[in-house]
Amino acid sequence: MCRPRPRQYAVTGTGTPHAADTERGTLDKAAHENFPVAPFFLPRAWRTDLMAVYGFARLVDDIGDGDLAPGGADARLLGVSATDAEDRLLMLDAFEADLRRVFDSTPCHPLLRRLQPTVRRRSLTPEPFLGLIEANRQDQVVSRYETYDDLLAYCELSANPVGHLVLAVTGAATPERIRRSDAICTALQIVEHLQDVAEDLGRDRIYLPAEDMKRFHVQEADLATKTAGASVRALVAYEAQRARDLLNEGAPLVGSVHGRLRLLLGGFVAGGRAAIHAIAAADYDVLPGPPKPGKVQLLREVGVTLRGEG
Repeated sequence: MCRPRPRQYAVTGTGTPHAADTERGTLDKAAHENFPVAPFFLPRAWRTDLMAVYGFARLVDDIGDGDLAPGGADARLLGVSATDAEDRLLMLDAFEADLRRVFDSTPCHPLLRRLQPTVRRRSLTPEPFLGLIEANRQDQVVSRYETYDDLLAYCELSANPVGHLVLAVTGAATPERIRRSDAICTALQIVEHLQDVAEDLGRDRIYLPAEDMKRFHVQEADLATKTAGASVRALVAYEAQRARDLLNEGAPLVGSVHGRLRLLLGGFVAGGRAAIHAIAAADYDVLPGPPKPGKVQLLREVGVTLRGEG
């Protein structure tokens, strides 16, 4: 059932959740993402559907990271009491149950009600959405990754489904394009991990493979300093090259499509390349904060990518 028990509202005394405010608060975060979610040059129908997918992805990440807005409106909309809302696994379970209603009945949360027409219009399947939820479950119980292959398996849940959904929404999904998309999405996830080493450590998470840390003689304590030493910089440079290689592997996806979709996908690849360039320009010292590319570098990478020169 969508309707929480009355006593659940009484816990905070806030009354019925303001669904529209909750929905807007999540969607407004799109302006602060590393990459444009639904840029203006896309057809309106694509923008509508991509924003619906974004609303799902942003909310599930907020649940997993414990970043929900104060007041517990999202919890109450999912039928979770205020006292239980701090249990992230319970919240993820409730969110998955509501996601399943998208495919067979009527969901409770406004962001999932927004998603339902997109799912029907684009014939989307549950699997990519379930993968994103499972990635956030994994974040609650796994905070370290022993090998690079372990990290890649995590990216198959946390990043690759997004590419599958973009290709499905735009009607461009083929097995070869999905394979290229997976390389790009995994690369972008690795780049984000490199940018956010300090922030992730604050959440007691490390996405640098332990075997690589040992190889470069990096201890966890080395990641907690204000600036990176030579060993940490060498490790970051090594992982950045892996991400660069994955972007190069996935880049032919851009040339396989045309028009505005080509510009969108080219922007994703170029954004990843520009971010790696910014990390390199910071001499691979990511500990003071995430190195961000400038607009000139980003535009340069867009041109290179669209010309197929990367």
